[in-house]
Amino acid sequence: MTDQPANETRLAAAAMPLGLFVYTLLYGGMTVLAGVLAYKQSQLWNLNLPDDTLFLLSLFDNPAVESGIFAFLLLVVITSTIAQLYGEKLANRLVLFGFVPLAFSIALMWLVLALPVSPEMVSGRPGAIEAFEMVHGQFWRVVASGPVAYLVSLLLNIWIFSRLRGYGEANTLGLMVRGAIASALSQAIDSVIFVTLAFYGEFDITDLLVGQVFAKVTLSIILVPFLITGGVAFAKWLDRRNA
Repeated sequence: MTDQPANETRLAAAAMPLGLFVYTLLYGGMTVLAGVLAYKQSQLWNLNLPDDTLFLLSLFDNPAVESGIFAFLLLVVITSTIAQLYGEKLANRLVLFGFVPLAFSIALMWLVLALPVSPEMVSGRPGAIEAFEMVHGQFWRVVASGPVAYLVSLLLNIWIFSRLRGYGEANTLGLMVRGAIASALSQAIDSVIFVTLAFYGEFDITDLLVGQVFAKVTLSIILVPFLITGGVAFAKWLDRRNA
């Protein structure tokens, strides 16, 4: 007797668009990598403005961001691309299920940190275990803040991007503008949530918060429109190739 549900499942998997399949794989990787990259603060540019520069202008000088933003911007691009081509509901589902690889990676990291260190590593690679624990043994507030900011900001990005769908729907410029607006607003919210939850009470977070918001919004406006346009075009190309 034929197993009808199993056959239907296999047929549904085979019918999955190649672009959606590739972006789903990439999405899972970026959710994990974003947390690892976030440990490094990267300087975007250096204008060497004088010390007495007005505060608003000083935001343009030496802006620094946590490097996880580069992986996170790809998450924004992927969810926007999926919302554009395959629907808002599927994009939201991807964000929610993105917690699965994130949760597994956190659990595995805690396990690895708890396991005893090999004597060969201690003797043969001095300082290696200290460096590993410094990077990966992050304070619990930082670890917990990331998923909260991730969930709120990505769902907000999809919602704004989809609500703007009627504006310039049929042209590339409209797609770029929608992507920039949605990414800029969601990244600003992401910074407020993450910096506040992770560092409030530890030190004065004003400069860090303002700088992070400014830098992330700037990157969203400069990079995201082109990345989304390219992402949509690439997914369509993959789907045509697999048709």
